Amino acid sequence: MKVAIMGYGTIGSGVAEVLEVNKDVIAKRVGEPLELKYVLDLRDFEGDPIADKIVHDYKTIVEDPEVDIVVETMGGVEPAYTFVKAMLEAGKNVATSNKALVADKGADLIATAKANNVNFMFEASVGGGIPIIRAIQECLTGDVVEEIAGIVNGTTNYMMTEMSEKGSDFDDVLKDAQAKGYAEKDPTADIEGHDACRKIAILTSLVAGRHVDYNDIPTEGISHITATDIKYAKAMGRAIKLLATSKEVGDTYVARVAPFLLEPSHPLYNVNGVFNAVFVHGNMLGDGMFYGSGAGKLPTASAVVGDVVRMAKHVNMNIKIEWHHDKLELADASQMENRFFVRTTSDKAAVEAAFGEVEYVDAGVSGELGFITSLMKECDYVAKSAGVDVLQMIRLK
Repeated sequence: MKVAIMGYGTIGSGVAEVLEVNKDVIAKRVGEPLELKYVLDLRDFEGDPIADKIVHDYKTIVEDPEVDIVVETMGGVEPAYTFVKAMLEAGKNVATSNKALVADKGADLIATAKANNVNFMFEASVGGGIPIIRAIQECLTGDVVEEIAGIVNGTTNYMMTEMSEKGSDFDDVLKDAQAKGYAEKDPTADIEGHDACRKIAILTSLVAGRHVDYNDIPTEGISHITATDIKYAKAMGRAIKLLATSKEVGDTYVARVAPFLLEPSHPLYNVNGVFNAVFVHGNMLGDGMFYGSGAGKLPTASAVVGDVVRMAKHVNMNIKIEWHHDKLELADASQMENRFFVRTTSDKAAVEAAFGEVEYVDAGVSGELGFITSLMKECDYVAKSAGVDVLQMIRLK
């Protein structure tokens, strides 16, 4: 069975490596060998083992009836969407690691795959090597998933771990993450929460069966978190983590991406470094957590090849995925309740006039107060916070 890869960057080259290194076990599990026939890229890669497989026109793959499975690891929405749609319409199965593509065009590509009796799979688009999507699609289909909370971005989790353990400033930790290859040259998508937002949109779309527009999800990153915030977190015995959350509210869901202060009893408290984890609560399962390598060349490539093997075992058979075009209107996040940690330069009289009874936190920081509010709606916090000079706000979970 012939396979093609579109995009020979970090993940694409990882997929080629997994197919080669594990070719014997893959052949045994599929029932026949999988052979890499084409690699689509703008570059030539002279001297690389795949140099003779390089093509520069995606139509070469589209028009070759021998190719049954295509892997897309180009990234971005275009031209990936155009290329993937053409592959599906040509009767080829497609596996991708591209969360931007899946979050934006997932419902359309799933429908296109169904219409052509092939498959569009995207396990590696959330959580790298963690098999969270297949768990939701198959293992938890007897459950109503009532809540998802995930650390789904390795870059930001590494940075928060370093800041917590070393007391470093944000800018220094970002430079360190870039030097180690954990953060991109332009880290905006990671540090501002956009990457995590797309991932929680994908997971919520799958559990709801309808399209969730990631633009509707309130999103905050970690670029405003400081070493002073870490001092307060330690004084509270908590850890700051960037979480992507989704919770059932009536017949819809409410979603948010933001830093949260977690207490040690929370399942995600000890998820550190570049690791990812997704906590799931089902009405029958109760609590479950999926933990593992959330990024990196080979963990992500492993998840992609898992999809490739699954599709190779289901040729000429569409595996149903519930994710329809009709948009899910999310619940109003401003009506959700939280407790809030606040840093302020206002005095206690102003704090208590605005928020009533609060719990003060002493982290030995002069010239300001830290306090925790009672449980209240987001909109009520916004109204009350107008009465004090807010330096920082982080939600508690």
